Amino acid sequence: MDEIKFLILGVIQGLTEFLPISSSGHIELFKAFFNINYFGNYGLFVTIILHSATALSTLLVFREDIILLLKKFFQTNFNFSHDFFFKIIISMIPASIVGFLYEKEIELLFNSNVLLTGIMLMMTGLFLYFSNKIKLNTKEVSYKHAVLIGLIQAFAILPGISRSGSTIVMALFLGVSKKNSSKFSFLMVIPLIFGALIKNIFESNQSINIELNFALLVGFLSSLITGIIACKWMIKLVEKSKLQYFGIYCFIIGIISILYEVV
Repeated sequence: MDEIKFLILGVIQGLTEFLPISSSGHIELFKAFFNINYFGNYGLFVTIILHSATALSTLLVFREDIILLLKKFFQTNFNFSHDFFFKIIISMIPASIVGFLYEKEIELLFNSNVLLTGIMLMMTGLFLYFSNKIKLNTKEVSYKHAVLIGLIQAFAILPGISRSGSTIVMALFLGVSKKNSSKFSFLMVIPLIFGALIKNIFESNQSINIELNFALLVGFLSSLITGIIACKWMIKLVEKSKLQYFGIYCFIIGIISILYEVV
């Protein structure tokens, strides 16, 4: 039965990582509602594994763009590829600092914290709902934009804050085009996820039992497959300016979560 639970967790992660409704928030709610706490101190590790699957799905969806960037990156003259990579690095700095300095505190947040998740989901709902009021533009991501989007990404470490939703809305607010907003948002998180995974693996002093390993594999694969589908879908949704409907959903789920915890 553990495999079924992780299959569902993977589907939730795959869908909600790209749809602007907070993957970490929904996973925490699922763990709380169905009492999935048997992996004890591995809460953050499980989250990172599932995020790694969706990071891989991002690589697959944007494989042509990434291959082109890598080809241009190894050319001697400074070009758009170097410029893009530098912006990605800049955007990583805030979340990297927060993750390094407050790792233990962040770990505590990923322990079926329903009340906090509900409040953050309501916050996500608000800025998604008002995203359709933003005057659209056709700008590229600048270095200043990379810093501001990176700050929002650091804040999105909290369960219930949609990373994709908050970073895309911030980019749109700054005047970045829809296509560039979604592309930068999805690619900027890949180094952070794989970096966190490698760090967690090397620093772990505990072994994970075989049953949990297999369940994690099931969750990883389901997250990867649904992530590919959701990523392509989300790109179309951003282009059609449909984020406000997800805002309504997040606000409702946030209220339900708070009532579940306090009543």
